[in-house]
Amino acid sequence: MMTLLWCIMVIVNAEIGLSMQNYYTLNPESEISLDKESKGEKIFLKHADECLSMIETSARGVPMTGVAMIAYIPGTATSQWISKMKVVGKLADEKVNLLGIVYSKAAEMAVTLKDSGINERKEIRGEYGYEGGIIAMVGDGYLLAAFSGGKSADDVAAARKGLDWLVTKFH
Repeated sequence: MMTLLWCIMVIVNAEIGLSMQNYYTLNPESEISLDKESKGEKIFLKHADECLSMIETSARGVPMTGVAMIAYIPGTATSQWISKMKVVGKLADEKVNLLGIVYSKAAEMAVTLKDSGINERKEIRGEYGYEGGIIAMVGDGYLLAAFSGGKSADDVAAARKGLDWLVTKFH
């Protein structure tokens, strides 16, 4: 069983909303460590804020509020990731935790390496089949983007706006 070695969360107040950067290392035998950032990790970190801003602009254009997140998984299997999120007007309310939903989408993609909510496999505890997360393979890893707060199709469209742009930075 993989063990969570460490997690650092840096919370920074941004001009609009809240931004949170997470670093996770799950496998001590992993060839890629955060002490030695890979080329993909450097590209991701350089462009993450702009990507989240693009997702936010797309969401506000609908209009919808919620939570945007992006992540980079180095390698061909998920053993660690770097993620960044941004609140677009609303983190949660008395009925729904949008941060929980957006990371549920990301968790499903991290396991399947497919878009969230595609229902190609048996349901498992911790996955809820929410649509709104998309994934793309890039050079030496995977990029994930998700939005939670609107209708599924609108969530996907907002996430795609940022992910499609971010993918171009890896070419």
